[in-house]
Amino acid sequence: MSSLQTLSSRISRLNLLQKPSLNYSPMSPGLFVRHNRQIIRPTWSPLRIFSLPNRHFSSKNFGQIKMSAKDDLIILGIETSCDDTAAAVVRGNGEILSQVVSSQADLLAKYGGVAPKMAEEAHSLAIDPVVQEALHKANLTERDLSAVAVTIGPGLSLCLRVGVQKARKIAGQFNLPIVGVHHMEAHALVARQWLTMTRMQNDFLDLFNNIHIGQKDTSGHNLLVLAHNLGQYTQLGTTIDDAIGEAFDKTAKWLGLDMRRSGGPAVEKLALEGDAESVKFSTPMKQHKDCNFSYAGLKTQVRLAIESKNIDSRIPISSTSCQDRKSRANIAASFQRVAVLHLEERCERAIEWALKIEPSIKHLVVSGGVASNKYVRARLDRAVKNNSLQLVCPPPSLCTDNGVMVAWTGIEHFCVGRFDPPPPADDPEDFMYDLRPRWPLGEEFAEGRSEARSLRKARMHPSLTSIIQASMQQQSP
Repeated sequence: MSSLQTLSSRISRLNLLQKPSLNYSPMSPGLFVRHNRQIIRPTWSPLRIFSLPNRHFSSKNFGQIKMSAKDDLIILGIETSCDDTAAAVVRGNGEILSQVVSSQADLLAKYGGVAPKMAEEAHSLAIDPVVQEALHKANLTERDLSAVAVTIGPGLSLCLRVGVQKARKIAGQFNLPIVGVHHMEAHALVARQWLTMTRMQNDFLDLFNNIHIGQKDTSGHNLLVLAHNLGQYTQLGTTIDDAIGEAFDKTAKWLGLDMRRSGGPAVEKLALEGDAESVKFSTPMKQHKDCNFSYAGLKTQVRLAIESKNIDSRIPISSTSCQDRKSRANIAASFQRVAVLHLEERCERAIEWALKIEPSIKHLVVSGGVASNKYVRARLDRAVKNNSLQLVCPPPSLCTDNGVMVAWTGIEHFCVGRFDPPPPADDPEDFMYDLRPRWPLGEEFAEGRSEARSLRKARMHPSLTSIIQASMQQQSP
C-alpha cells in the first residue's frame, strides 16, 4: 500500500453547531440504471435538486449570500478518479480542516504511467486509512459532517468506483446527503476556494465569467471552457486524442526519467539542462484554427527522435554518459517548448473567442497537473497579459488531484440545493453505480467544433451544463 502523504492540513477544534435536519423533496428525475434486469431510479445523481429549509440559495444570488449561512457546513470530499487516493474535510467558509493524499508514485514508476487495474487495487487498499486520517486530522467523526462529496467522472471507471463505494457507505451509515462531483469542474472551482481563504473577496465574486483551462491526464483531457456560473460552462476546446500530461509521461518514460513524481516534473527538470531549439519538432494542428488539442503526433516525433539518438530508456538517466544525458536534455527541452507552444496558441485563440462571447472576462484560470509546471505558467502569463487578463493558478498542492477541490465543489452545489438524499446503508453486490468516465463539462461552442476524425464521442455522457439546465427547466412552473 502506498504510504499516506499529507500535502497540507489545518487542524482546529470546532464549536460545532447541531447539524440541521434536511427535508428532501426531489424536483427532477435522475438517470436510470439497470439492476437485476430491471430499470430502477438510482439512489443518487447530480440531476436532482432539493430545497434547504430556512435558507434560499440560487445560482443568481450565490455571490451575495451571507458567508455565515455557510459556516456550519462541513463536507468530506473523496477523490479517486486516477492515480491518487485523496480525501479532505472543508468548512463552508473555505477553511481546509484536513487534506490527505496517498500517492501511487511507485506504481507510476514501475509501469511508466497509470495501469488501471493496479491503480484500482491501490485505491482499494488506501481509501479507508486516507478517509480516516482526513477525519482524524480535522478532529471530527462522520457524525459531524453535513454531507459527503465524491468524484463520479470523468476518470477511470475502476478507480472512480472505489471512491463512490466509500462515499455511499459513509453517507448511508450516517444518514448524510451526497453530492456527485465533476472532476474538471472541481479543478476549476478550487481557485474560488483558494481566493476565499486568501481573503481576495472581490476576485472571488468575479471569478465566474472567466476562461478556465483544466488538465486531467489519464482520461485524455485538456479542456478550455468559458465559465459563466456554477454548473454553466461553454466548451471552447478539448482533447481529440492524447492530453499534454500523457505526452509528458510518455516522453519521461522514453527518456528513462524518474516517474515517481509523474512525467511532467521530471521532463521540466531535465529540460533546464537542454537546448529547446536543438530538435525541430512540428507544432501540432497548425492547420486547424480551433481550440482543440492533439499530442499524439508530437509523441510520435519524440519517439522517433529518441530512436535516432539510440537512447535506451532501460538505462536510467542517472547512469548515462554526459553526451547521452545532453541528448536527452535537448529532446526534453525541445519537446516541452513545442508542447507548451501548442497549449499557448490554443489559449490565445480561446481568449479571443471568449471575449467575443463575454467581453467582461478578467481571468484565465489554470488548474490540474499542468498548472504545476513553471514553464507553462510563465508562457500563459505572457499570453493573458497581452489581452489585459489576469492569470489565476492555485498553489501546487491544489493543482494536482486532491480532496479539497471535491469537497469545495460539493459545498458550492450543496448551497444551491444540488445534492441527493442518503443512500441505503448497504448497496447490493450487483448495484450499478452512476459513473461517468467520459463526461463533458460544458456545451460545445459552435465555432469550435472539431472536424478531426479522432474526436472520441462513444459512450459519452451528456454534459454537466446540459444536465443542470434540463433540471432547472423542469423546476420552472
